[in-house]
Amino acid sequence: MEKLENQPCPVCREKKLTLAEDEMEIPFFGKTFVFSMECSGCGFRKADIEAAEPKEPSKYTFEISSAKDMNIRIVKSSSATIKIPELKTKIEPGADAEGYVANIEKILNNIYEQVKDIKENEEDSKKRKKAWKLMDKILDIKEGKEKATLIIEDPTGNSAIISDKAEKTPLKAKKKSSK
Repeated sequence: MEKLENQPCPVCREKKLTLAEDEMEIPFFGKTFVFSMECSGCGFRKADIEAAEPKEPSKYTFEISSAKDMNIRIVKSSSATIKIPELKTKIEPGADAEGYVANIEKILNNIYEQVKDIKENEEDSKKRKKAWKLMDKILDIKEGKEKATLIIEDPTGNSAIISDKAEKTPLKAKKKSSK
C-alpha cells in the first residue's frame, strides 16, 4: 500500500490528510485499485475503487434467494447506483458516495440501519409502522425467507456482483428528455 501523509485537506485545509492507494486482485473482476483519503483533523474521508483495465458501462442483476447469498461479494465504485426494487431502495452516486468491496449482507445491514434511524426519529406513527415493516422485510431477505433483486448500474464499469448467478448486461445510456 502506498501512502502520502500530511497533505492539505480539501475540507479543513490542515495538512492532516492521508492519501492511500492499494492494489488487489478480485476473482472474476481482475486487478483493482482502491483509493482512500482520510483527515485526522476534521474526520473527512473518501474512498473509491477502480479497475486497472477500462471496462464498459455495466448493469449487474442478482436474485437474493437464500441466507448463503449474504456472502456474495460486491464491488461498488463511487459512480454506481444500487437498487433493490422490493425494498423500494435506490442508492445513487453523489458527492459523498464511496467505492468499496463488501458483501450483500453489509449492503442490507447499511439499509437496515438507515431505516432504523428514520423510524427512531419519525413522529408520524404510520411512517414508523412502515419503517418497522421494511426492517422486518430486510431481516426476512437476510434469512432467506423472502427473495429480492439487487441491481448495480455503473457507467464506468468499475462495479460488479461476483457470482455465477449474477447477470451482467450492458448499461444503456439514459435518454435525454426534449422540451
